[in-house]
Amino acid sequence: MSIDRLHMDLGDRGYDILIGSGLLDQAGALMAPVMRGKRAFVVTDDLVGPLYLERLLRALGQAGIEADRTEVIHGEHSKDFAHLEALLDSMLEARCERSTMVVALGGGVVGDLTGFAAAILQRGVDFVQIPTTLLAQVDSSVGGKTGINTRRGKNLVGAFHQPRLVLADIAVLDTLPRRQLLAGYAEVVKYGCIDDADFFDWLEENGHKVIEGDVAARRYAVAISCRAKARIVAADEREGGIRALLNLGHTFGHALEAETGFGDELLHGEAVGLGMVMALRLSARLGLAPAAAAERLEHHMLAVGLSARLSAQRHWDVERLMHHMAGDKKVADGKVTFVLVRGIGQAFLTRDVPEDAVRGMLRDFIGA
Repeated sequence: MSIDRLHMDLGDRGYDILIGSGLLDQAGALMAPVMRGKRAFVVTDDLVGPLYLERLLRALGQAGIEADRTEVIHGEHSKDFAHLEALLDSMLEARCERSTMVVALGGGVVGDLTGFAAAILQRGVDFVQIPTTLLAQVDSSVGGKTGINTRRGKNLVGAFHQPRLVLADIAVLDTLPRRQLLAGYAEVVKYGCIDDADFFDWLEENGHKVIEGDVAARRYAVAISCRAKARIVAADEREGGIRALLNLGHTFGHALEAETGFGDELLHGEAVGLGMVMALRLSARLGLAPAAAAERLEHHMLAVGLSARLSAQRHWDVERLMHHMAGDKKVADGKVTFVLVRGIGQAFLTRDVPEDAVRGMLRDFIGA
């Protein structure tokens, strides 16, 4: 089985991102060259574990790697201090050493939580990402951002801690619920909106294939997304400049997630999708982009099955959303950093956005 091998170019902290079908069953052989010992500690959740944990443990065993394991409860509520402490305690109880490879088997929550635990356990141990959701494969597993949520906001506590390897097994997406798949697809669309109009064109033609399970289309979408993220992260690892472009849709999306309590009412990818629509609408409102750009994005999202409107089942308050955005970690000198666009594939950063314009867009969007 062929494998697409991309490289995150970060000097001696660089690593490969492997994309293909059946990688889970080769995990031990693929991980062994980057391991400092023959022990691993696997973290998964109660949904992914029953599906894939035994296969992973078998693959590790075939490579002579001993593995302990633990499960966390699925969902954003596990990304908090209490679950971080419990995970660290499990690692210490298992007598993890600095040579022990920590493995995150799951979606973005498992990857973020496990990566942060690995970053601070014994002042930093190696870890591998094995993402099992589309969102994690194209976004959260790549780039070294780890962290947890607090009641003040999303991902406000964390660390930059790069994995030693990322294994994106396209086959595991077959068991992903459609809603989760769609949520991850929003992050795929993001890369087209940032700086790859040709990819957005491709998604308009082939996005339905990604959703419906076409292996070649999924593999291509994941590879293009990971290549885009690897290029941006290699140029700006700690988000001092262009890496912030990857936050397109996130400033608004995180506010929506905070308002809904980081629960299942609105998944992260769904919030990002809505946030991108809002960002493009704000760009048009400011005269920076044609209204047709936002309309094109909304049309594509609706065509694949994503929502482009806020739920009418909840009362949305403009000032509460503004409050959430003011607490975003991307605020600098009291000003929110926005990712806006001049068109599809033409994103840029700015802090020079009048609050009245943001409020006006929010009022229109809530009323839409």
